[in-house]
Amino acid sequence: MRTRYFALVYGIVFLAVGIAGFIPGLVTSPQPTADVALETGFGRLFGLFPVNWLHNLVHLAFGIWGLAAYRAFSQARLYARSVAVIYAVLAIMGLIPGLDTTFGLIPLYGHDVWLHAVLAAVAAYFGFAPESTVEGRTPATTTHR
Repeated sequence: MRTRYFALVYGIVFLAVGIAGFIPGLVTSPQPTADVALETGFGRLFGLFPVNWLHNLVHLAFGIWGLAAYRAFSQARLYARSVAVIYAVLAIMGLIPGLDTTFGLIPLYGHDVWLHAVLAAVAAYFGFAPESTVEGRTPATTTHR
């Protein structure tokens, strides 16, 4: 059940962040860096995290996926594993010049790097830890007669 709730919580948070990225009062509008080719909706969400409209759409997609994955443990586990791997890759990309803007499409630098690493670590726990650990179950014991 905990893995399913992980998917639900991540889904809700990703949806909220995706929607927040389209609200002008929550996104400051600094000048886009020269590396970001897609400047539409560029700004810093909550004054910290660089986003643009495509970045917000990615958050919405992960949010919808998380809500859909909540329906079953196997789907939630796959979602957690996928988020762990994808966000770990995004965190690493944020450290590499040229890749830190996903080839000019989505900004991944600055505070996004540590946030993506934390998101990946939490998702990895729910995605790759033994089922009994993340579901609060104790391993079944077998009795022999």
